Amino acid sequence: MIQSMTGYGKSVATYKTKKINVEIKSLNSKSLDLSVRIAPLYREKEMEIRQNISKMLERGKIDFSIWIEKDVTVSPTPINATLVENYYCQIKDIAKKSNIPEPQDWFSTLLRMPDVTAKNDLEVLDQEEWNVALSAIDDAINHLIDFRKQEGSALQKKFNEKIDNIHELLMLIEPYEKNRVEKIRTKIIDGLKSIPEVEYDKNRLEQELIYYIEKLDISEEKQRLTNHLKYFRQTMEEGHGQGKKLGFIAQEMGREINTTGSKSNQAEMQNIVVKMKDELEQIKEQVLNAL
Repeated sequence: MIQSMTGYGKSVATYKTKKINVEIKSLNSKSLDLSVRIAPLYREKEMEIRQNISKMLERGKIDFSIWIEKDVTVSPTPINATLVENYYCQIKDIAKKSNIPEPQDWFSTLLRMPDVTAKNDLEVLDQEEWNVALSAIDDAINHLIDFRKQEGSALQKKFNEKIDNIHELLMLIEPYEKNRVEKIRTKIIDGLKSIPEVEYDKNRLEQELIYYIEKLDISEEKQRLTNHLKYFRQTMEEGHGQGKKLGFIAQEMGREINTTGSKSNQAEMQNIVVKMKDELEQIKEQVLNAL
């Protein structure tokens, strides 16, 4: 079963008064393109986070975020009373010396001063908290993988529909292919007969007709295209990580369809080839999203 490169995962974990939020999004990309936004407390673990994501997701344009929400009612930011008193004395002294009116709303003025409500204690990441955060990261990644599997299932269903359509169209070519040999022969002979003064060697004409008809024969192209269709299905069943391979197979299918079109000298056959190209183009567009 193939997987899509499109996915989304989110996880929330609680540690003491903190809520740890993890979010991860994925889009299609030729390789792993990882962008991370990490809360300051967890930045020392960035390499470990990157390694985990790279190991589990393999490919895609990945946006990863982890941030912390704190319960301010449980752990409010303290006011630095000493600093407030210091600012108060300085402002009164400046007002007196400069003959400037003192503020009418002292609290509003003082609380806006630098570092009055800033925490001075430095947080240190302990192993217990990191284990909780790491579990949340793994959960978010697994949710994204589940999303990729669901999208991949829908993608595989769409591919199978398109492969069926191409195969059915290929079968529709067969009646026209059988009739056109006789039509070509009749057209050339009738053309020669319409010019009475022209003499020709019937044996040589037969040889040239055989050579010409062989050049227009599409049996090999049909067989190779049939094999490519079968191989595409088999590759989808091999599991995820086959996206690039499916793209290469689709390219080979395109070559055989194009060659069939160039050898088709009947409007009906060419119309069928156009429909096959349309089905294949839809596969090529979607295969870019296959992991």
